[in-house]
Amino acid sequence: MSKDIKITKGLDINLVGAAEQNTSKAVLSNVYAINLNDFHGLNPKMLLKEGGEVKAGEALFYDKNKEDMKFVSPVSGELVEIERGARRRILSLRILADKEQETVANSIMDVEQASKDDIKAYLLKTGCWPFIIQRPYSVIADPDDNPKAIFVSGYATAPLAADSDYVLQGKEKELQAAITALGKLTAGKVHVSVGKSSSSPLAGLSGIELHQVTGPHPAGLVGTQINKIDPINKGETVWTISPQDLVIIGEMLLTGKFNAQRTIALVGSSVKKPQYYTTKIGAEVSTFLYASGVNDERFRVINGDVLTGTKSNQDGYLGYYNNTVSCIPEGDDYEFFGWNKPVFNKISATRALTFSWLQPNKKYDLTTNTNGEHRAFVVTGMYEKVFPMDIFPMQLLKACMVKDLDEMEQLGLYEVAPEDFSLTEFVCISKQPHQQIIRDGLDLLQKEIG
Repeated sequence: MSKDIKITKGLDINLVGAAEQNTSKAVLSNVYAINLNDFHGLNPKMLLKEGGEVKAGEALFYDKNKEDMKFVSPVSGELVEIERGARRRILSLRILADKEQETVANSIMDVEQASKDDIKAYLLKTGCWPFIIQRPYSVIADPDDNPKAIFVSGYATAPLAADSDYVLQGKEKELQAAITALGKLTAGKVHVSVGKSSSSPLAGLSGIELHQVTGPHPAGLVGTQINKIDPINKGETVWTISPQDLVIIGEMLLTGKFNAQRTIALVGSSVKKPQYYTTKIGAEVSTFLYASGVNDERFRVINGDVLTGTKSNQDGYLGYYNNTVSCIPEGDDYEFFGWNKPVFNKISATRALTFSWLQPNKKYDLTTNTNGEHRAFVVTGMYEKVFPMDIFPMQLLKACMVKDLDEMEQLGLYEVAPEDFSLTEFVCISKQPHQQIIRDGLDLLQKEIG
């Protein structure tokens, strides 16, 4: 029996360029890259030197703080570059792919009979553990922790996000294997959320507590769902995992092979034919970007959705956790007296000079222009209108900015991740970087309190 979650606070950002439910196979990438910024807080130690050969699913490096946590290659080939930054910090790895792919063959695990420790050891060894993210701190889960629950959100509400119901079709066996394994890692429940009228393959899984979610964005964010289902208190830990990462884990358990394939949504008004592509983690964005064609000479490629994604080059690489690539026009033009005239082509959460509230179903062709500059916080009450958690967003942001650990704890920083503040950042008339403020606060809290 499912439990309903109805979200009333929020804001749907309807953009031009949603992906049609048509999937093509992307051109095979020559080079694959792993950006270590995708693994926040990681302290890596390389297992392979430049020029070394590697198989798909073979370990490239491990975490110095958790030496049994391996990070594996998405493809077989030659490690051609280890990019380093200040103090020789590793920034990214690039692998020249073989024409004929070789994959490491691991043992197949009997999930039903396996113990909790067996499953942990298997996921750590095979490179599947980094797909599990923990709260608090929004980092890769600590395998020594005992989470009170595990959460999976199959309900996507972010602008132009990939439709989980569509991309998961036919993956029921892999999903069930992963859910069965993860269920042994917690003494609590595995909570799975889907849309109210969804036909998601997630809805038919056993060993879960199903929740049907309705409401505007950020109803689909796992943080919103945790807050409504089982909020995190000090000293508690929950783990989260995305649906497509469940598929990779499930396939590893069933076949013993690491399959880094992803179905990604190429979206945005700068794309002529927005649609889905099958590719692999770390693939060159250009292998599917130009297959769909582009409408603009100047546009921005975003690894992820437009609210939480990171800026990428057109010759960049698909992020480790991403299943959406967004392309929208660069906002490097300015309107004369744009602040002092009625606006009909922009979204706003207020009714001041903008009339988007008169056309709730209209789709907008927005650019990257922030329509203003960074300035001091202005108290407008807008954050509370789009922030559905039982948390005071303005007060928490200010506590993070002044590094008040006691206030950060009391105001609920343990519960949130940077993505939970993406919408408040969007509506912020002060143009404050909310997500970065929360990220800095989480890092400080983890360093000082752990």
